[in-house]
Amino acid sequence: MPSTPKITHAAPHDNHTLTLTFSNGEQRLFDLKPHLDTPVFTALRDLDLFRQVRVVYGSLEWPGERDLAYDMLYAESTPLPAEVE
Repeated sequence: MPSTPKITHAAPHDNHTLTLTFSNGEQRLFDLKPHLDTPVFTALRDLDLFRQVRVVYGSLEWPGERDLAYDMLYAESTPLPAEVE
């Protein structure tokens, strides 16, 4: 069984979504809004804090020990169409 690819880049958007690039080259869209009612993530309603996302060891991390694992992000994200060359 192949392993889940890790995140190599994350681009936050003002609607609390993130465009994620994975190590297999795939880009996927993750919507954080359903998680914003979870106590650990409510602070991320603040867009300035949300935009401070960074990739750490293939997963996502925000200040205050808020993180999401790459396997969950991959499973709960939507594939984006490949760019036409």
